[in-house]
Amino acid sequence: MPESPVLADSSYYIRLSREGRNPLQELQALARRRDVATCGIVRCEVARGLRVAAVLEKFRRAWDVMLYVPADHRIWQDTETLLWQLDRAGTCLPLSDVMIACCARRIGAVVLTFDEHFQRIPGIRAVSEIG
Repeated sequence: MPESPVLADSSYYIRLSREGRNPLQELQALARRRDVATCGIVRCEVARGLRVAAVLEKFRRAWDVMLYVPADHRIWQDTETLLWQLDRAGTCLPLSDVMIACCARRIGAVVLTFDEHFQRIPGIRAVSEIG
């Protein structure tokens, strides 16, 4: 049985970059063993922090060949419902994190992240590294 896809959260890209590591190379190595995914929120959050146009273009080329989770009306409805449920349970999380979680859930992906918010979302498997 194939392993679950991996959806890397913005915090993964940002931390690795700050540590002087290349997140695209790390994800490319991971892609030899399993599908790597992205979504619009992650792309936008990461892209806005990139300072050099040539670097942004490299990221875009990498994202364009990843499994892409589109933000259709059903994802937005799932996000709306999950936000409502979490809020009623006393867990207030950023919209972007809940949207990323719903994208991951849509394709059965593990979220690769350093953001602890994902640990508070029911039904989401969030890890800081893939073995």
